[in-house]
Amino acid sequence: MISSTVTKSNSMEEMLAPLVREMKPSGIRKFFDLAAGQTEMISLGVGEPDFPTPKPVRDACIAALEQGRTSYTSNAGMPELREAIAGYVLQNWEVSYDPAEEVLVTVGSSEAIDLALRALITADDEILVPVPCYISYSPISAIGYGKPVEVETEASNGFKLTEEALRRAITPRSKVLMVSYPNNPTGATMSYEDWLPIARIAEEHNLVVISDEIYAELTYGDKHVSFASLPGMRERTLLVNGFSKAFAMTGWRVGFACGPKPLIAAMLKIHQYTIMCAPIMGQIAALASLRIGIDDMKAMIESYDMRRRAIVEGFRRIGLPCHVPNGAFYAFPSIKSTGLTSEKFAERLLKEGKVVTVPGNVFGLGGEGYIRCSYATSVEKIEEALVRIERFLQTI
Repeated sequence: MISSTVTKSNSMEEMLAPLVREMKPSGIRKFFDLAAGQTEMISLGVGEPDFPTPKPVRDACIAALEQGRTSYTSNAGMPELREAIAGYVLQNWEVSYDPAEEVLVTVGSSEAIDLALRALITADDEILVPVPCYISYSPISAIGYGKPVEVETEASNGFKLTEEALRRAITPRSKVLMVSYPNNPTGATMSYEDWLPIARIAEEHNLVVISDEIYAELTYGDKHVSFASLPGMRERTLLVNGFSKAFAMTGWRVGFACGPKPLIAAMLKIHQYTIMCAPIMGQIAALASLRIGIDDMKAMIESYDMRRRAIVEGFRRIGLPCHVPNGAFYAFPSIKSTGLTSEKFAERLLKEGKVVTVPGNVFGLGGEGYIRCSYATSVEKIEEALVRIERFLQTI
């Protein structure tokens, strides 16, 4: 007779790593689950383009599939894709990389960030994370046994990272600075002049910079400035980007990292053992996007810009202050005047107003008192959402 080694119903839970067991689930997922199946909902919560991947890109992928291109690729990614990425980065952000040794194709930009942290962090190293920010940065820093340190930004200066805030957060344990501009959730951007003092601090304290530039193409007005393009920063910066947002390819899961050869080589070693390679179908689609999808991408950006103006003007009209987001596709209006917490506001708006948003507190320090609203949806839905929000405000 085989005896079971599991004697208690909770024994498997007790065997889980304490770090993972105690980790909180995504604060965004809760609101998607609450809205699931409710057809009358209008969602301003999803951080995803409402456009399908452009047809020429899909057609190129279908043709490759019919030709039987279903194999593994090089661990680092298809050579022709890495060459195209290096050319694209040089043309758009004026940073030069060797496609053979300084470009790595990953499963989305999230894998690139995870690989970089695993390659860099040892126990108790500190990762400086300007907040509000994408919700994954702090958890994946902690998974690698690093210590995420939040650096608060403020609405008063457009949620930009400042020299003063960064200096206050630095300690002798600080090793990595994680930056993400254009920013999710605030839509903030950084100019060349904004970046210069940050670059000086990075050099002064010998920080490695992971620059998540997944929204780089989605800027309105001033051109995006890559942190790696600043004087002396290329050799201490990992530039991370991907195809999900600007090219409407979220489900294809293709990202990339460009950086110094030693860091890319270390990331590649981890990638080889954990992932092998990014899916070939996604890589083929990514290559097609760079070759024949640029015009479609620009058309989508023009549409986002129109929606951006509509939603910001709408929030201000109904009495919710909202700074102008110069990048990404999110508005971050203040709901402080209502007296409700971000989470309570979002919950009540969902249940009573039938509009899905994301409470700002899930994005870290400085997010409380705000809600994130994605304008990657039609103008008609944005206008209806604003009507519902205004009606909801009158009930508070």
